[in-house]
Amino acid sequence: MDSSLRTLLVGVDAACERVLEPLVADGEVPTLESLIEAPDAASGPLESQIPPWTASAWPSMYTGKNPGKHGVYGFLSFDGYDWDVVNATDVRERALWELLSDRGLTSVVVNVPVTHPPREFDGALIPGYTAPEDPDCHPDGLLAEVREEIGEYRVYPAEDGDRAETYSDCARMRGEAFRYLADRYDPDFGFLEFQVTDSIFHKEPGNDDAIRAIYREVDRQVARILEVHDPDNVVLASDHGMGPYDGHEFRVNEFLRAEGLVETERGGRGMPTWATVRDDSLKEGDEDTDAAPGFGERAMATAARAGLTSQRIGAVLRRLGLANFVARHAPTGVVNAGATQVDFASSRAYVRSRIELGVRINLEGREPDGVVPQAEYEAVRTRIIDALRSVETPAGERVFETVRPREEFFHGPETEDAVDVVAIPAEFDHFLSATLRDEQFGPPAEPWNHKLEGIVAAKGTAVDGTAGIGSAHLFDVAPTVLATLDVPVDDRMDGSPLPCVDSPGSRSYPRLADDRSAATADDTVEDRLADLGYLE
Repeated sequence: MDSSLRTLLVGVDAACERVLEPLVADGEVPTLESLIEAPDAASGPLESQIPPWTASAWPSMYTGKNPGKHGVYGFLSFDGYDWDVVNATDVRERALWELLSDRGLTSVVVNVPVTHPPREFDGALIPGYTAPEDPDCHPDGLLAEVREEIGEYRVYPAEDGDRAETYSDCARMRGEAFRYLADRYDPDFGFLEFQVTDSIFHKEPGNDDAIRAIYREVDRQVARILEVHDPDNVVLASDHGMGPYDGHEFRVNEFLRAEGLVETERGGRGMPTWATVRDDSLKEGDEDTDAAPGFGERAMATAARAGLTSQRIGAVLRRLGLANFVARHAPTGVVNAGATQVDFASSRAYVRSRIELGVRINLEGREPDGVVPQAEYEAVRTRIIDALRSVETPAGERVFETVRPREEFFHGPETEDAVDVVAIPAEFDHFLSATLRDEQFGPPAEPWNHKLEGIVAAKGTAVDGTAGIGSAHLFDVAPTVLATLDVPVDDRMDGSPLPCVDSPGSRSYPRLADDRSAATADDTVEDRLADLGYLE
């Protein structure tokens, strides 16, 4: 069929050489292989950003800007010591499809993380990760239309079946929805993201059959899109890599408590610091999500203040071999209410969320109950940097490859929302945790997790495969896409077009109006993030 699709961006979450190499060798992903290894393609490793996690990295990819500009540093946004799951209102820069809309080009966007609720643009969008299961789409009514056309469409895979089947089914839905919308809207640009290629490694990294089944389905869907819509150019990109964690879990708040920087409270309102427990009924959206604490939460908080904390209960359960059973069945709120937690307002510094890869200082004039005077900021920050740089594992190996001030990684109007000290684990082999468990080291909570090196490939009429990709960075993806469409690059982007495409020059685009963020207010989203280990 005739199609106006000039450039297709395929996002495969967590794709990297380590994951793809055995699949390519066994002929499992011929379509992806053709994009990566064809003589006329340019491909190679793609360096991710800091932090290399989904919720921050995809906005960096689709804006071409670092988190200091777009404003999303992890799965959580913070208002003082309170938090909410991030959504598209937290992204303060224009997305690729919005820039293209301003230039008269139409886009179809399916399943891209942190795109809910969508803003107005010329085209169609079904949000991805961090959206609720029945998200608002653009235009209104789109999701019902898609479900009417293709049948079931889910944002998240069903968890009550075989993962090879349910995750592959989710990948199939993405492809079918994209093809329908591409037929319907005849776009110039398409962006299709597959998330289950990441999720399977958080859930069952040793399930090789499921991993292969999921990638085979992704490959089939991409092949069908290429066959039906025949885009002029295809860009394949991942937000980060994936691999085993062979080191230790390092509990940074426990370390900071020993340094006299973190204060704790029992049964308080701080972020939970015992493994968050998931509740199956909550996943399905059946449980009342009223924020008022129930009897169980109140009782557990009272017990915690008397010294019977979730950590102590958890230690007993582990000795009895019952921890996993209770983790599957105890209500999340009850466990959280009974945890020993970081007392943010009383601490001098703390880790809010492990995903942020760093330490936040409780600074006067910035935090609601800041205790560190502005005059002492640099002294406290230097102390933290020096202390973390000196941390060694029980075997005498350095925990951190780099510990630096935030301004060496982030720059832009949203930098104040970043951690003050960035701490990068050595080769991402150590699992950072915000939990309080008396001991600073333990086995990694997840055997596999994110690595810094993903993958990128480009092929098509605007691509010179012989020119290669140079030292490709995540920030280069958006400028490269714009170049394939002959659209000038935003001069505030932190990346540039890859060498394999001709630069279209640059121009100034207006930044989004500084509207206030809207709350996600969906406990089912928080629950799914916890289920994958993103929230502790």
